[in-house]
Amino acid sequence: MLLMCATAMMAQTATQGAAEDYDAKYATELLKKGAEAPDFNIGGEIGRLSNLKGKYVVVDFWATWCPDCRKDIPKMKKLYTKYASEKITFVGVSFDKTPDALQKYVQDNGVEWVQTCEYKPWKETQVSKDYHINWIPSIYVINPEGRVEVSTVMIEKVEQALKEISGK
Repeated sequence: MLLMCATAMMAQTATQGAAEDYDAKYATELLKKGAEAPDFNIGGEIGRLSNLKGKYVVVDFWATWCPDCRKDIPKMKKLYTKYASEKITFVGVSFDKTPDALQKYVQDNGVEWVQTCEYKPWKETQVSKDYHINWIPSIYVINPEGRVEVSTVMIEKVEQALKEISGK
């Protein structure tokens, strides 16, 4: 019995450790907490990221062709539904190459938050260079002062931050 409990505890610890390893493996180049968030063009009524100062901004770097991104979209939709407010807003930065692919995916999947895209290869976009994006999805939470609060490839860390920020 003791051996079974020890084995179960080791398996649980290994599973938790594996989840924590994603940032250690894929998010090492992302901007660190406290860094100034580089400004970029969002377009539409918002204009630029800097126009959102005073709010927390969840910036999700993703693409419709990315399996991990598509897997996270339902989770991001739940976060958007629960936390989007006057205090917290969401911006998607897509690395799709055509407007048709992005528009179809957004419409078919009920993605309601604003999306921006340069419609060129991911590694050639200025925003991916400025934010050190080497893996997608990568997600930032920018604080009201325009500084990085969270940088991660793990949506669970974004959810935890939003819980703390919103008090929900």
